[in-house]
Amino acid sequence: VVEYLTVMVTMGFTIVTWNGLAFDFDVLAEESGRLDECRILALGHVDMMFHLLCLQGFPIGLDNAARGTGVPGKTAGMTGKDAPQLWMQGKHREVLNYVAQDARTTFRLANICDQQKSLRWITRKGSPSSCALPTGWLPVKDAMCLPQPDTSWMTNPLSREEMMAWLVE
Repeated sequence: VVEYLTVMVTMGFTIVTWNGLAFDFDVLAEESGRLDECRILALGHVDMMFHLLCLQGFPIGLDNAARGTGVPGKTAGMTGKDAPQLWMQGKHREVLNYVAQDARTTFRLANICDQQKSLRWITRKGSPSSCALPTGWLPVKDAMCLPQPDTSWMTNPLSREEMMAWLVE
């Protein structure tokens, strides 16, 4: 997988994820044993959730972003927390369908937001909200250079450093 992603990036493709920096690339680095290559891929890819954290100071869930933008969201009745247990129970098809739906949602959301130069989402309170993306989506290495947003109103804000912790281990 690491070799395939590296080749695709070399060919000019952009890797786009939702929370791929803190989860997918961390797991890929651990499982593949190719930490340096995964670091390079992670820093050069677009993690939409990380970009929003850098802009807003808080993460937004993929399903809330999908609903706010009018994109079909997560597979009903399943969460990412369920996937490992279901996989161990041999429910591989269900997990693969869930992962495929997440990938489709992420792809559609990336394209729509890039065209509209904004993201709309539904807040935890159920209200619509939005964020401008005047230059489109930024790769992690550029998003992490954005000015820190004001998070003084939050009790326990998620930091960029928490999402990037595995990069410096």
